[in-house]
Amino acid sequence: MPLTAAPNFISLLLRGLLAGLIAGLLAGAFAYTFGETHIDAAIAIEEAAAPPAEPGAVEEEPLVSREGQKAGLVLATTLYGIAMGGMLATAYMLLRRRLRTGSDSRAAFGLAGAALAGIVVIPFLKYPPNPPAVGDPDTIGQRTWSYLAVLVLGLVAVWAAVIAARTQTAEWRRAAAGAVAFLVVVAVAYLLLPDINEVPDTFPASLLWEFRVTSLGVQTVLWSVLGLAFGALVTPRGTPTRTAAATESAAA
Repeated sequence: MPLTAAPNFISLLLRGLLAGLIAGLLAGAFAYTFGETHIDAAIAIEEAAAPPAEPGAVEEEPLVSREGQKAGLVLATTLYGIAMGGMLATAYMLLRRRLRTGSDSRAAFGLAGAALAGIVVIPFLKYPPNPPAVGDPDTIGQRTWSYLAVLVLGLVAVWAAVIAARTQTAEWRRAAAGAVAFLVVVAVAYLLLPDINEVPDTFPASLLWEFRVTSLGVQTVLWSVLGLAFGALVTPRGTPTRTAAATESAAA
């Protein structure tokens, strides 16, 4: 990377980290407000189904109490938001010149929307999250690798949609080609990856649904706020990567 572009990247990265901080805090507030009650209910179901302790047995204390988990929730989402903000800023720097829009804010929000689709929505539809009371510890390895696989294929689906759309000239054809490429990759990924359903029949369906909707809501809030905040931060003085390009052209 030319030396003239380094200061601009640092500025861009700081804006991404700041946007991620804002998004992480708001996502954490959303998760705390709407999600903790569902987790408490799921834990209560798990404890009620556990076999009674033997007389004289010493009950093991959890490594982290529920109060500690709740206190660390916002911290976790904030750190995650900051990390995703850095990734969004890096992707923006690398891809901005290839995005066919003159609006910096629209480009930033478009990248955040693509990340939401590839990183969150596609994995969610194949492997939706489960409450703490659901899941077999013996299959955690399989579930982890399957989730990582669908996440990577989700990003591939977004990339395939962009490539397919650029092969067309008319606007409606670009939209159609992108949608078809996206759906084809997603369909192939869903067919190849194994189905995993470890939810017991006795688990309340309403609680499971509310937990999953809230989990999706947390990610939607994070990526939506991240895209809007980052777009607002890069708009006032233009795109730093464009400034770097102009400097390089003048020097040449």
